[in-house]
Amino acid sequence: MMASERFRRRARSWSLLGIACVTAALAFPASSRAADCPGNPNALGTSRTLVVDPREHPRIGTMQYAETLPLQDHEVVLTFDDGPLPRHSNAVLDILAKECVKATFFVVGRMARSFPEGVRRMRDAGHTIGTHSQNHPLSFNRMTVEQAKQEVDEGIDSVAAALGSRAAVAPFFRIPGLLRAEAVEGYLGSQGIQTWSADFPADDWRHISPAAVFGLAMSRLQAKGRGVLLLHDIQPRTVAALPQILHELKARGFRIVHVVPATPDRPKTPTEPAQWHLHPVTEQVAISHWPKVPSFSFASAEMLPGPSIADLSLDIGRVPEPFDGLHHLARGQVPLPKPAPWPRQQPAGTSANPIAFPVPAEAVFSIPEKTQPEIRAMIRVPVQRAARAIGTATTLAGELTPSIAAGAPVRQISGSVAIAPAGLQRGPIGVTARPRPLNH
Repeated sequence: MMASERFRRRARSWSLLGIACVTAALAFPASSRAADCPGNPNALGTSRTLVVDPREHPRIGTMQYAETLPLQDHEVVLTFDDGPLPRHSNAVLDILAKECVKATFFVVGRMARSFPEGVRRMRDAGHTIGTHSQNHPLSFNRMTVEQAKQEVDEGIDSVAAALGSRAAVAPFFRIPGLLRAEAVEGYLGSQGIQTWSADFPADDWRHISPAAVFGLAMSRLQAKGRGVLLLHDIQPRTVAALPQILHELKARGFRIVHVVPATPDRPKTPTEPAQWHLHPVTEQVAISHWPKVPSFSFASAEMLPGPSIADLSLDIGRVPEPFDGLHHLARGQVPLPKPAPWPRQQPAGTSANPIAFPVPAEAVFSIPEKTQPEIRAMIRVPVQRAARAIGTATTLAGELTPSIAAGAPVRQISGSVAIAPAGLQRGPIGVTARPRPLNH
């Protein structure tokens, strides 16, 4: 009994382990490619291939649009712009091949005509090839539809000529400089071309160091958790930073996803609408927009009667005469306005028993004034004459000199200080008298 029970438990454990392995294989069907990478068993590899229909989702990339690719957490799509430029683009292709990583290249038509071998090498390596206009003008946001159409179509024709087939060109387009315009996006959507923005760039087009490119790429990816990374395969700083970026992606558990367009022989990957949003709104999050106005269906559409003029209680006894031209007026006469059709204001009727309010007394409005102490006026007092020799002018000046009455109270002004010692002697005042020094 105990042996049979132990056998059943072991069989159940092996069954659960088998189911887990099958589930993991279905979830990541291409994860074994990393181990099969020639010469690099520890390669990052490409976890899976995502097939999209450009007509169902014409614009992707949360840097500018509401939708992005339906990626799972810690999934990354690598994209490269502006190539091919053999010196740097070939180095990027070698680095990706060493790690068995597939990416999407947005090729400039003029570069494809100059270096068609570089475009064919991208195709032979299994990468997806989109387009990036013919001449990479940074004016798509100011172009007319005809000008944008010419740039888009010529770019596709140049890349198709380098590959030998238009079918080899994916219907993916990235506007140069991400300078979007509604008219351009409308034309691309009408042609079944998917407009690609990005979820985060690494700023490798700026004059920064490879270490800065690596830091920006990883910090922004870590912040969003998944998305489309924008790089440029014509920049030497990108070539220098790319090996470290791929190594760090594997160290942090990120996985590479390869994106290809749907074809009649290759159906799209089944997805849910919420997966096309980087941070889908859950039921616990409040709706940030107003609800739609419901459309009501009425059982009967009877018209209600409109009010008549009599219902408005308007006094329209006299309606102005219709305008029949200007009347001739005498010299200096001013035309008067015609009476308006609306009623004039009527004076309010007086009551038979009006209420009389008491008249306020005069004391209510009186303001009491403060009583001030009596001010003692200054009077003229004679002063002693200093000498007999002083003339009549001196005598008159002495008699008219004002002074404070002797009996007046002495009151010092608040904040004042004495300007002379208390023992200062008083001398005769006259026109010839000299002031005596204070330090006598």
